Amino acid sequence: MSGILQDRVAIVTGAGRGIGREHALELARQGAAVVVNDYGVTLSGEKADSPAHDVVAEIESLGGRAVANRADVADFAQAETMVRQAIETFGGLDVLVNNAGFVRDRMLVNATEDEWDAVIRVHLKGHFAPLRHAGAYWRDEAKAGRLRQARVINTSSGAGLQGSIGQTAYSAAKGGIATMTLVAAAELGRYGVLVNAIAPVARTRMTEAAFPAMMAGVEGGFDAMAPANNSPVVAWLASLDCDISGRVLEIEGGQICLEEGWRHGPRRDIARRWEAAEVGAAVRDLIAEGTTPDPVYGL
Repeated sequence: MSGILQDRVAIVTGAGRGIGREHALELARQGAAVVVNDYGVTLSGEKADSPAHDVVAEIESLGGRAVANRADVADFAQAETMVRQAIETFGGLDVLVNNAGFVRDRMLVNATEDEWDAVIRVHLKGHFAPLRHAGAYWRDEAKAGRLRQARVINTSSGAGLQGSIGQTAYSAAKGGIATMTLVAAAELGRYGVLVNAIAPVARTRMTEAAFPAMMAGVEGGFDAMAPANNSPVVAWLASLDCDISGRVLEIEGGQICLEEGWRHGPRRDIARRWEAAEVGAAVRDLIAEGTTPDPVYGL
């Protein structure tokens, strides 16, 4: 198999089903050797059989190279072992696709502490731990004169960028991932690492029940909600042709949207301490001058 990722080594987390599975298959089609990570959980995070070996078999049937991994990506030590597996099996690591996650949707006033902790752990720490160990490897390689020109693709969400009713923990985690992407891009660039994120829109176990009308997505023979629509963008972000870093791209069907995120807007400086009674009028003027934010999903 050959393509824009020929001879590169990639890890894809949460690659047993849905979007992650499609990423692993596309990266393999493009020539990458792939570590297919899938811990094996139900939609709400309970332990279940992992389909990672099935994805590996599919890649091998296409003539590609792959190996299964069942690490819990939010476990710091297991994430390190996963990175070491890629290096020891395929001779290095060039690409990390952080995709693993699950949901426990709940309105804010009904959410439990355990639900919050579980979602934040899997999404946010589950991005941090693999990235931290991969980043340390790439730093050491660069210092040894073996620049890997590595690429990281994180997975945020429209829920993390605009917010989503009933998804407080998920939205908070995905917003944190977007910010983590900015910081990692700034810190790891000196080692030849480019770090970006996607906000995929697709029909998966996590979305088909929550947004059934939107997830139908078939018009004129094109299934706009098919998970595979996101993977060519990930393949390019993983390639040596990619020359961007610190960006978030939303993908919906055949559309790519550059998310622009928080930025400094209108301001007032009165060169002294504000009086509390003055603040309201000033803030209202700033809001009138500023850009109206996109609405929270579900409103």
